[in-house]
Amino acid sequence: MSEAPAVPLSASADRARPHAIDLLLRPPRPRVGRRVLPARVAALCAVELQKLRHDRTELYTRAVQPALWLLIFGQTFTRIKAIPTGGIPYIDYLAPGIIAQSAMFIAIFYGIQIIWERDAGVLDKLLVTPTPRSALITGKAFAAGVKSVIQAVVVVAIAALLGVALTWNPLKLLGVAAIVVLGSAFFSCLSMTIAGIVLSRDRLMGFGQAITMPLFFGSNALYPIGIMPGWLQAVSKVNPLSYEVDALRGLLLGTPAHLVLDFGVLIVAAALGVAAASSLLGRLAS
Repeated sequence: MSEAPAVPLSASADRARPHAIDLLLRPPRPRVGRRVLPARVAALCAVELQKLRHDRTELYTRAVQPALWLLIFGQTFTRIKAIPTGGIPYIDYLAPGIIAQSAMFIAIFYGIQIIWERDAGVLDKLLVTPTPRSALITGKAFAAGVKSVIQAVVVVAIAALLGVALTWNPLKLLGVAAIVVLGSAFFSCLSMTIAGIVLSRDRLMGFGQAITMPLFFGSNALYPIGIMPGWLQAVSKVNPLSYEVDALRGLLLGTPAHLVLDFGVLIVAAALGVAAASSLLGRLAS
């Protein structure tokens, strides 16, 4: 009996996808050089924001306090005209200060989250990766900034409903977002720095509550610096919240402001905050 002709071997389906096999045999080339830090900061920021995607309760509950400030405090003091505001209604004068306040309140307790991550073992896992500590802190700081921008949108919407005369210039609104991110980055880094010192959620809660009101009332959020006593004016001049409020008023209301100085102070403050929090991150994890 004659042998059956040999059947040619069928071509492998994998030959049509050589790159897929290459990825299995060799890992993708890692980012090198200047692309490493921005990529890791963006990744860590995205991880933080995923938590907001699954639970938006924080945004809803934190919108209550700014609304009460504008509805009660703002409208009452607009009627009595007790605070000099340069000819603009007091509620208009107050709105940028409340935006800065709500952003600060989101960021100032950010250290509690990093202590929780330490207790859950997440922080140790992050620190053994090749990600620089500064990238980890910066990612969290910018995530706090994005949350604060979302909160600022809510406050702006409430202010608009109350008749506050805000600008709708897209470039100025981008400037507002940048100012809010920088301010929130500083206050979140301040919170994480305190967390690296006190090492406890309860102590951090106490410190956070002890400094938020002095920061708020020691700024120009509620009243002009010119009517403050001399010692409080000195405090206001070293308070980053004052520069944030000054920039927000200039951008949103068109009042005289020192935008270059305001941006410069907040950039330097955020950079120093990242450096301080990064240096104490190892102590928090140990």
